[in-house]
Amino acid sequence: MVFAVSGIVILAFVILGIAFTDPLLDAATATRDWIGASLGWLYVLATTFFLVLALFLMVSKYESIRLGPDDSRPEFGTVAWFAMLFTTGMGIGLVFWGVSEPVHHLHWPRSSEHLAAEGDAPSVAAAGEAMALSFFHWSFHPWAIYIALGLSLGYFTFRKGLPLRPASALYPLLGDRAFGWPGNLVDILAVFGTIFGLATSLGFGTLQIAGGLQYVFGLEPNALVHSVLIIVITAVALLSVLSGIDKGIRRLSVLNLWLAAILLLIVFLLGPKLWIVSITTTGLGEYLANLVPWSLSFPSPLTDPQAAEWTTTWSIFYWGWWISWAPFVGIFLARVSYGRTIREFVIGALLAPVLVSVLWFGVFGGAGLYYDLFEGGGLNALTEEDRAFRLIEMLPVGPIAGVAISLLLIVVVAVFFITSSDSGSLVVDMLTNGGDPNPVKLQRAFWAISEGAVTLVLLVLGGSEALAALQAASVVTGLPFAVILLFMCWGLAKALKDEPRRHGPETVYGPEDRMPSHRPPGGRSR
Repeated sequence: MVFAVSGIVILAFVILGIAFTDPLLDAATATRDWIGASLGWLYVLATTFFLVLALFLMVSKYESIRLGPDDSRPEFGTVAWFAMLFTTGMGIGLVFWGVSEPVHHLHWPRSSEHLAAEGDAPSVAAAGEAMALSFFHWSFHPWAIYIALGLSLGYFTFRKGLPLRPASALYPLLGDRAFGWPGNLVDILAVFGTIFGLATSLGFGTLQIAGGLQYVFGLEPNALVHSVLIIVITAVALLSVLSGIDKGIRRLSVLNLWLAAILLLIVFLLGPKLWIVSITTTGLGEYLANLVPWSLSFPSPLTDPQAAEWTTTWSIFYWGWWISWAPFVGIFLARVSYGRTIREFVIGALLAPVLVSVLWFGVFGGAGLYYDLFEGGGLNALTEEDRAFRLIEMLPVGPIAGVAISLLLIVVVAVFFITSSDSGSLVVDMLTNGGDPNPVKLQRAFWAISEGAVTLVLLVLGGSEALAALQAASVVTGLPFAVILLFMCWGLAKALKDEPRRHGPETVYGPEDRMPSHRPPGGRSR
């Protein structure tokens, strides 16, 4: 049922996106904006709750409970595990927005006191707030959302013997009814958000790669270039997902982690180093000082119209976007985290990625702010996909070295998209295969090709407006899933409360066809 209904809904949306692009965009955008303005408080409170819950579980009496039997050990090494969760959960977004978002906030600040008068340049204080707000959107809160779902599924799948599907986290509340129509509805919603979220990211990533090719080779972006890029990325992702996690996704993730580190180091060494260090520490201090106020803030347009419009457009949008991605990233995090303790899981999926996000935005965003403020970079006048390449163009290097760095950026973007696509395909395979962590290869291939096909059709025939409609529709799914995530956390708390005092032997429960909980998902013993 999940497979059939998901396929029909996705096909119908693609047809509507092509035939009625503008009406669909208007309807999806209006719904998203209404949710942000009227129910944004729910996003604010929910994401803050997820962060508090993650920090509590990291230091609570439950921190030593494993996602599996008490004698289980991690299936993957620490470096490979971190590389997979980071490249899947956020890698591509950092590359796309690393330069763009701080520049956006510099010219459109949250605080009216930092709003420059018409014709005046933004202030250095506005740059500090811009960096702090970028950290706010890309650090603790999104990963806390992923942890809420990933930890719940990892616990119920590997310790309690339930299928790897969102419905399993509702079992303590609904019993076997969680695997009836309510569970199927949750899984269908998860497939919808995953496929459309990935297709949106793949589409915008294609635009960024095409922009890079234009910068480097003067290749004019057109439908043919976009089609070739999508087909190549989909083909590599298909090979990766068919190779499995260990041979495909793990190796690509580790490779790209090192490539991204090299790129980060190059930009730091060639860029304005003292400014980067200064603006990073300043922005980090402002972020930490405002973490609680911003986390609980939902400004009223009557009292602070500037902050209210900004919050709805940026923060509320991000919270809805991260929540709509939670099924994809959370399920994949659970899949690769067999044998980890709750404390290891939270540290690996919260603190470590936050450190990388701070470094990435500090270097790329800091350099972008410097050139825009002091060197007349004009980054704000460019599209989001072109700003990173413009930054590289302004680095003090010769044309040959500049081309080489731009090519490295293109490779990093492409591989990040490939790792997101193949891991997303695996997640959808599991959702439409009853929660089996090792779905059949034919079904893996179907969803990997479907992601590319949805992106190709919408981008080539519907254009960027069709992608925008798809993105708005994906964000809308964040509202019902925010409520579902809260119930999942309730189910997790109820199950943890019933844990034996010294943990083992764990209680296994669920339907008769449950997944075995005493072996790692790959079927290997350590």
